[in-house]
Amino acid sequence: MALPSGEPDTTFLPGSVLVIGACGQLGLELVAALRQRYDPNLVVAADVRPPKNPELLAGGPFELLDVLDRSRLDKLIRQYRPKQIYHLAALLSATAEKNPLFGWQLNMDGLLIVLEAAVAHGVAQVYWPSSIAVFGPDTPRDNTPQVTIMNPNTVYGISKLAGEQWCEWYHRKHGLDVRSLRYPGLIGYKSLPGGGTTDYAVDIYHKAVAGDKYECFLSEDTYLPMMYMPDALKATLDLMHAPAEQIKVRTSYNLGAMSFSPAEITASIQQHEPGFEVTYQPDGRQQIADSWPASIDDAKARQDWGWQPDFDLDKMTADMLLHLKQMQPV
Repeated sequence: MALPSGEPDTTFLPGSVLVIGACGQLGLELVAALRQRYDPNLVVAADVRPPKNPELLAGGPFELLDVLDRSRLDKLIRQYRPKQIYHLAALLSATAEKNPLFGWQLNMDGLLIVLEAAVAHGVAQVYWPSSIAVFGPDTPRDNTPQVTIMNPNTVYGISKLAGEQWCEWYHRKHGLDVRSLRYPGLIGYKSLPGGGTTDYAVDIYHKAVAGDKYECFLSEDTYLPMMYMPDALKATLDLMHAPAEQIKVRTSYNLGAMSFSPAEITASIQQHEPGFEVTYQPDGRQQIADSWPASIDDAKARQDWGWQPDFDLDKMTADMLLHLKQMQPV
C-alpha cells in the first residue's frame, strides 16, 4: 500500500511479516531488507533448518518450519499474526530434476498449504516467486512476452507454471492479494549457489576472487536473463507495496534487467582480474538453459507499477567483486 505521496505506508503492517524459506539465496537478503524497512522484531524468518551462519538472521525472530507441515504453519500464523507472507521455499531447477517427485511436492504442495492457510487466517498479502523456468522450448527466446506459449520441460518449470495459475485462482475465488514475479537468474554475494541452472553466474565471481580457474557447465554463448540481487529486492518490495489497483497481472509478472553469456560475464570480470581463466564443459544443465528465454520483455511491470532496474553487467561485476573481496578472511 502507498500514501498519496507515493511513499510506502508502513502502517499497513500492524502485525508481522513471515518469510518462509528464509535461509535461501533470496530469503537471507529479503529478510535483511524487510528488517531495514520495518521493526526487525516483526519480521519473522522461518526455514526447515537453522542458517549455517546464525549471525545472518540474528536481527529478529527465527522459527523452524517445514512448509509441508500445515499444523506448524497454522501455529506460527496464530502466534505472530502476519499481515504478509513471503513464501520462498522451493527446490530449484537442477536439483528438482534429480529428485522430481520431492521437487513437485515441495514446490506445489508447499504453495497450496500457504495459500490455504492465508485464506483461513485472513492474511492480507502473500508473495510467491515464479521464474523464467515457466517458459519452454517453443516460447520465443528473444524478448519473451508477458503472455506467450508456455510449455516448460523441467519439474521446476512445471511446478512454477501450475503455481502461477493457483495464485490467480486464489485471487479470483478468495480475493487473496497474492503477488508474484518471474525472476531471471539471481546473482548475489551473500550466499553460495543453491542448485539453479543460472547459478554459474554466482559461482564464477567466487572463483575469480579466490584466484581459481572456473569450469562453466554452460557453453560460452548461452544467453540467459539475469538480475543482481539489489534489483530483485527492489522489485519485490516495490511490487508488494504498490496499490492493489495497479496490480493487473495475478499470475506472475515478467521481470528483466540484463542478459549475458558466460563469455560476456568472463570478459567483464577480466576487466578487474586480467588473469582469470574460464573453460567450458556443458552438462545436463545446458539443455535446461536452452529451453529458457535469452531476454525478457517486462513492459507490463514497468507500465503497471514502475519497475526499473539499477544494475547492468559491468556495474554488477564491480560491486560483486568489491563485496566478495571484503568478505575474504584477512
